Amino acid sequence: MEIAVVDYKGGNVQSVLFALERLGAFPTLTADPEALRKADKVLFPGEGEASSAMEALRTAGLDQVLPTLTQPFLGICLGMQLLGQHSEENDTPLLGLLPFNVRRFVPDAEHKVPHMGWNNLQALQGPLFAGLTEADHVYFVHSYYAPVGAYTTAQAAHPAPFSAAVQHGNFHGVQFHTEKSGAVGTRILSNFLAL
Repeated sequence: MEIAVVDYKGGNVQSVLFALERLGAFPTLTADPEALRKADKVLFPGEGEASSAMEALRTAGLDQVLPTLTQPFLGICLGMQLLGQHSEENDTPLLGLLPFNVRRFVPDAEHKVPHMGWNNLQALQGPLFAGLTEADHVYFVHSYYAPVGAYTTAQAAHPAPFSAAVQHGNFHGVQFHTEKSGAVGTRILSNFLAL
């Protein structure tokens, strides 16, 4: 099975590669459109800022390539957010693959921004969460979020509910870091590879 990880000079790529290798996958880090089209699965990790990430995708021509992919596709953290329509982070147009706008958390006395740490998942739906329950926790680090909508396949709260995972067709996204979420994250990556 050919596994491609999108190379757009985004952060957090190496830990995703290592997590896949621990599962026995041998991913290729690539920005080559043909390699991405030929892969059986594509992962799109990310850390950082939305407008810089979108500029990097445009520079590499990946903003035109990624929407055309038809195989199972998983965006992780910023990679999930970039699947949406627009981000409040620097007023940034995104890839437009899912019908949500990314918003910034509003801090209060009890809830800091960024939202950082372990949260349990709720309202689990879909194949990524096979074998998991609402008692399972995953690791988040983010200041922006996708609201809950018809595309939401898992929720978390900070303090209001937000999309911890999304799906539309072959495009899946998780706001949390699978590669930093221990056995639960490993199970989610394994479930994705089995799609």
